[in-house]
Amino acid sequence: MATSQKAARLGEEVWKTRVDKVNAELVTLTYGTIVSQLCADYDNDYAQVNQQLDKMGYNIGMRLIEDFLAKSNTGRCGNFRDTAEMISKVGFKIFLNITPTVTNWTADNKQFSLLFDENPLADFVELPDDGRAQDELWFSNIFCGILRGALEMVQMSIEARFVSDVLRGNDVTEMRVTLIRYIEDEMPPDDE
Repeated sequence: MATSQKAARLGEEVWKTRVDKVNAELVTLTYGTIVSQLCADYDNDYAQVNQQLDKMGYNIGMRLIEDFLAKSNTGRCGNFRDTAEMISKVGFKIFLNITPTVTNWTADNKQFSLLFDENPLADFVELPDDGRAQDELWFSNIFCGILRGALEMVQMSIEARFVSDVLRGNDVTEMRVTLIRYIEDEMPPDDE
């Protein structure tokens, strides 16, 4: 059976049997409040808001990976393609009950896109109508940080960034994920 099908089945099983459910509207409204407060704190400097959302996500991802590994009971992925399938069909399924589409692979298999047909963080959201938010704010940027933090904990350095968002008037919400390098296990200096 293909890795994609195994991942989809695993994600569905874990979602149904091993995950405590949280009210989606509560998550959406809480997240929206966080973004709104960041916009106020940084005087609508959306580059700073994006950076703070990424930083928050990174810290969440570093801790979330343990929960993911415990609930999914999965081993190490064989390659970056397998990792992408696990992110989409197991990770997003377990924590948000969504399954973004993995697509747009580069020839070297080091970059792909996640296409979000649905995004629970963006439900009930309208970006500020200040002439800048539509071009500068990546509302769901916390996802990029979560992926960076989680994958760093399993020895993968990645870059994740949104390239389009339906909140900005695009047809699709798309995140690009790029493998920068595999992190080697390093011994601290003077430690044998």
